[in-house]
Amino acid sequence: MTRTPLRPLARILKARASGENPDAIEAEIRAKRHAEMHDKARQRAEGRLLVLGLAFFCAFVTIGARMGTLASSVPMEPRAATVGNPIIGQRSDIVDRNGRMLATNLATHSLYAHPRDMIDPEHAATGLAAIFPELDADELLEDFTGERRFLWIRRQISPEQMQAVHDIGSPGLLFGPREMRLYPNGPIAAHILGGASYGREGVASAEVIGVAGVERQFDGFLRDPANEGAPLELSIDLTVQAASEEVLAGGMSIMSAKGATSILMDAHTGEIISMVSLPDFDPNNRPRVLTTGDQSDSPLFNRAVQGVYELGSTFKIFAVAQAMELGLVNANTMIDTQGPLTWGRFRIRDFHDYGPELSTTDVIVESSNVGTARIAMQIGADRQRAFLNTLGFLQPTPIEMVEAPTGKPLLPANWSELSAMTISYGHGLSTSPLHLATAYASIANGGLRVEPTLLRVDNPEPGPRVMSDAVAQSAVHMLRQVVVRGTASFGEVAGYEVAGKTGTADKARENGGGYYDDKVIATFASVFPASDPQYVLIVTLDEPTIYTLGEDRRTAGWTAVPVAAEMIRRVAPLLGLRPHVDSAQPVGVTLTSN
Repeated sequence: MTRTPLRPLARILKARASGENPDAIEAEIRAKRHAEMHDKARQRAEGRLLVLGLAFFCAFVTIGARMGTLASSVPMEPRAATVGNPIIGQRSDIVDRNGRMLATNLATHSLYAHPRDMIDPEHAATGLAAIFPELDADELLEDFTGERRFLWIRRQISPEQMQAVHDIGSPGLLFGPREMRLYPNGPIAAHILGGASYGREGVASAEVIGVAGVERQFDGFLRDPANEGAPLELSIDLTVQAASEEVLAGGMSIMSAKGATSILMDAHTGEIISMVSLPDFDPNNRPRVLTTGDQSDSPLFNRAVQGVYELGSTFKIFAVAQAMELGLVNANTMIDTQGPLTWGRFRIRDFHDYGPELSTTDVIVESSNVGTARIAMQIGADRQRAFLNTLGFLQPTPIEMVEAPTGKPLLPANWSELSAMTISYGHGLSTSPLHLATAYASIANGGLRVEPTLLRVDNPEPGPRVMSDAVAQSAVHMLRQVVVRGTASFGEVAGYEVAGKTGTADKARENGGGYYDDKVIATFASVFPASDPQYVLIVTLDEPTIYTLGEDRRTAGWTAVPVAAEMIRRVAPLLGLRPHVDSAQPVGVTLTSN
């Protein structure tokens, strides 16, 4: 850069020669130099401001674009990277066949302690004992002042309890997020759902695992993230289930029964619409398993699936159906009912004297042990066993419950001719009420085998045929006559054409030493409506008795039948069945004379 001197010699000499002031030349040059310096500084400042403005513009454009992207995107929870297998906390819902909630999840918290972070352990222990009465303040204080670094207080707490603990103000009391399993309907369908508990736990999460019922049977499905939260759809109808439980509980109380169970099944698909076992429990507060005594006394015991009983005369229709299928008898064949029927040292007798003979239909209507035993003698033990096997009586039911394998039928050690005779009228073979419902469904649907299921079936496939349609229809007609004029007359429900068979069996002693004299298992197996069978209903009462007409009554006709009738009366409209009403007068226009 060339700088101009403030006092150039040539101009100074010329100015002195002409008489001008040389200082004016210096001032002029100095002013010009200052002007050039000012212009350069201004240009530099304007350039810097331009660059800074561009930088702010780019920043605002970038931030605005990012905000727009976030506003238009779907929010997601941040996921922290972990090492190893993470604890799966989410669990799918369980719903009934109409989508109504049976089991879901509720966000809550756990409570744990870091004793070394506590300022006043005594105050914390006293406060916790006041909030949670089951905790002991002295034991908590001992834990808080000992060598422990970590201590679980409660696996789950309510929001109110959480606030109360927070008010204690101790930095050593901490909360962890949790999901608890919630059953909004309380004890309704308790034995079907089973219940859930915590598996692996951490302070930040805990896995919820099924412990019984469908919760355990479908534990893998309910915990599988690949299902994307899809609910498990069951076959039961919540409304029908609630009504069935209410009626059965009332009947159990009136009949002074020790326990009771009922099963309502779709005869064509095998879907369980309702299944009740009493006494029951609340899966939100599942009781402990009995460690001593008879497990059937526990409310956790599912009488419909796990209970195996001799179900009495409800079995007689199977002997008659098989004999008709084999061509040995028809509905009008006369059967010798003279008794007692002697086999070795054993005597088979009827409850009443029915005369020398009855038709096959009347053997069922009057419930003749002798007549049924004679039919079984014609069938033979081997053929009887094979037929009962096709109906599913010789193995546990395949229903989707972890308890199902424990409901294993009790078979005779030697299936002799005597066994065939007693089994024909429901003694000597112990099965569950669910076995009975499945077999009656095969009669009701025209002779096809069904598999019981707790899952909703949209496209059922027909099972193998176990008897002809004609035999099945004839059997349903006989069962209808039992209600119209036989031992189940209290089972008639106006408009719904109930058909069924009673069964009263002496209750076996727990130690295997014979039978009780004054304790029975009373069962009514029913089909409705008889003109177009759709549903099978089984009602079983354990040790029922009712005092009426001057004496104690224990038979199924007096105990299980009225309960089943009331249940049908309540649930049939809920199932969409319209009552059949006979018109008293002809319908239409009638010409009359004046």
